[in-house]
Amino acid sequence: MKIVLAPQSFKGSLSAFQVAEALKRGILRIVPNAQTVLVPMADGGDGTLDVLLLGTGGRAESCEVAGPLGMKVKARWGVMGEGKTAIIEMAEASGLTRVPVERRDPLTATTYGTGELIRAALDRGYRQFIIGVGGSATNDGGAGMAQALGATLSDDSGKPLTCGGAALAALKSIDISSMDQRIRDSHFRVASDVTNPLCGPHGASAVYGPQKGATPEMVEELDRALEHYAEVIHRDLGIEVKEMPGAGAAGGLGAGVVAFLRADILPGVELVADAIGLSQHLQDADLLITGEGRVDAQSGYGKTVMGVASRAKALDVPVVVVAGSVGEGHESLYQHGVDAVVSITSRPMTLEEAMRNAEQLVKEAAEHIIRLLLTGRRLQSPM
Repeated sequence: MKIVLAPQSFKGSLSAFQVAEALKRGILRIVPNAQTVLVPMADGGDGTLDVLLLGTGGRAESCEVAGPLGMKVKARWGVMGEGKTAIIEMAEASGLTRVPVERRDPLTATTYGTGELIRAALDRGYRQFIIGVGGSATNDGGAGMAQALGATLSDDSGKPLTCGGAALAALKSIDISSMDQRIRDSHFRVASDVTNPLCGPHGASAVYGPQKGATPEMVEELDRALEHYAEVIHRDLGIEVKEMPGAGAAGGLGAGVVAFLRADILPGVELVADAIGLSQHLQDADLLITGEGRVDAQSGYGKTVMGVASRAKALDVPVVVVAGSVGEGHESLYQHGVDAVVSITSRPMTLEEAMRNAEQLVKEAAEHIIRLLLTGRRLQSPM
């Protein structure tokens, strides 16, 4: 029996690799001779760097860069196993986890450190890039990243624009003539799990601003600033980003990477799946088990579970999803190649208890899945 284990992380409790390992232990407890193939997944958000390094046999690098609030942090980047592609996870430099809850401030948070990570990879000779966008603390449209790479963003008085999303309201002009010339010879692919536009009720500020500390008043201020930013980009760079799908990713970094790096924004799960050879691992598989921390109606929109399930469905491989919690609308997954959804919380418990015991609960869920699978096989056998 060949079982492919391709979960993403359970945010706040287990990495994708830890989830896969727990599933493996549960399976082998029931079927010791099962062939388990661990293929941890990500969709461009937190953990994408580790998944790509593990899945391709790559290596990690690190350097000191500016954090979201300007303080210096040690951030990692990586190189794919083929030795040619640099991996940048923006959350390493500009992520929400870099800022204590009480200090979260999307008005001033910057992506400058993300630009410094890109520059570090350029300095090492890399010209092919995968950038994971997700888990950001920022709402600056990638302006900080652009400044770190040499772009000049000026206010009415001709002075360099200060950091943060609020400062974009004072943007007068953009000049990219002094940007790092190596960018012209580079190719950037962006792994994203969202299709939000830059502005409006479904834009970066309205949808993701509150989790970064934005009040309703701050959301309005940031949205107006990003709208102005988009207008200046269109006027000075000739690129329309305001309504572009994915422009709102990572506080508008999606717009910034397109405007300043000429990047291609791609579905994160598809980019990662191709990079680590998921379809090849699924060849001759008897079962795929994937999973994420919460499964609901949103899981059917470009998320890891749907992307993984569609690959398995194309090869006629049954799919079971293991979830930390199961929410309203999860039934939509059954239209995307998922055969069953199993919650790890099989008994009443608090969220804190579930997160604390997640590893054991995932293992027990895997045991439950395999017992049901074996029962079904017995029922199908001739009596």
